[in-house]
Amino acid sequence: MSAERIPAVSVIMPVYNERATIEEIIRRVQMVDMDKEILIVDDGSTDGTREFLADLARHATPNPGAMTLPAGGQRIRAENIRVLFQERNQGKGAALRRGFQEARGSIVIIQDADLEYNPDNFHKLIEPIERGDADVVYGSRFLGGPHRVLFFWHYVGNKFLTTLSDMFTDLNLSDVWTCYKAFRREVLKHLDLRENRFGFEQEITSKIAKNGWRVFEVPISYYGRTYAEGKKITWKDGLQGLWCILRYSSRARRPSEVGSQEPEGGRSEIRPADGKGTASPQIADIGQIQEPSRGPLITEAQGDR
Repeated sequence: MSAERIPAVSVIMPVYNERATIEEIIRRVQMVDMDKEILIVDDGSTDGTREFLADLARHATPNPGAMTLPAGGQRIRAENIRVLFQERNQGKGAALRRGFQEARGSIVIIQDADLEYNPDNFHKLIEPIERGDADVVYGSRFLGGPHRVLFFWHYVGNKFLTTLSDMFTDLNLSDVWTCYKAFRREVLKHLDLRENRFGFEQEITSKIAKNGWRVFEVPISYYGRTYAEGKKITWKDGLQGLWCILRYSSRARRPSEVGSQEPEGGRSEIRPADGKGTASPQIADIGQIQEPSRGPLITEAQGDR
């Protein structure tokens, strides 16, 4: 990818020990017909993922700019891929911050490296932003999209934490803890994010509400995996989520207070939700409407920038 060319979308993919799925998820993301770059942030993998990504990075240049996947033998384009390596495991939040710092697209999408979230949802995620109706879009697993049936108590925990989060942020989200979130890049530039692990989800939600950006939800498909298949989140992450709700949402400004203050990090280029002087956090269900400091790196491998 030439240094002058700016992609429309940046896909940020945090990775930790996903050797079994990394090839397939990259292939699926590349199959989406979209002007995009893919930023893969390896968070200290030890299962062979890191070595595969190092090999991928060597191919991510205009010549050859493509790679044959070892497992399946498929040939994929690679010139739009950049790979970043964290020196040690720091967590999903830290990996995402690194990716956000490097993103060049006007829209940024988060994509997990497992196969739970299908990149076929990308166009649905960015549509409200492209129409000018939203600054942030959440892909909800609970708005009627097809999904694999799995853990009941995970569902209960998710709904409890989401409801509690909504009470503090005065939003009516149905799925705070979803991976799929899309942002106008200007939104991310004005957020001071600090959480290194899964607390990132609540932190960014609270700070989006605090700044009064326009939020949409869209239904997505979801294929959850079992712990035997590599699922990592545990009850400890639920406790961390509860702490982050209290830590960040307790300082959130009410909607009536947002219009008189600037967003974190300076004045936003994004207009408030009502287009006037007072911003009001809003959620629209499209299904019905239809720095902290960088984590240390040992190397950065990429194509031409």
